[in-house]
Amino acid sequence: QVQLVESGGGSVQAGGSLRLSCLASQYSNVNNCMGWFRQAPGKEREGVAAILAGAGITYYADSVKGRFTISQDGAKKMVYLQMNNLKPEDTAMYYCAAKFTGSCSTLTFRYWGQGTQVIVSS
Repeated sequence: QVQLVESGGGSVQAGGSLRLSCLASQYSNVNNCMGWFRQAPGKEREGVAAILAGAGITYYADSVKGRFTISQDGAKKMVYLQMNNLKPEDTAMYYCAAKFTGSCSTLTFRYWGQGTQVIVSS
């Protein structure tokens, strides 16, 4: 079982920045994909960004391209999501996710964190 613990959420005004962190109990440079998802009230969960550990190949949703950056620190078993120029529509619960099989570009992840809340006010 892989445990994921998110941190870094909070409240910020539009145009501001936040950095989310995810600590994983297991991390590998082989076939390890880490992702960030979000879910706003009344909406379906959506993929935000993903990174193929080791290779560092990244994937982003169109809605966050150019504003969000996913990165990793394998030695610390950490994944980060730097969020800049935040908008009210970015308000959601953000979840860290991990998988060790399958393509990193698909949204099926096996392990999930508990989430961290992000609120962006206008």
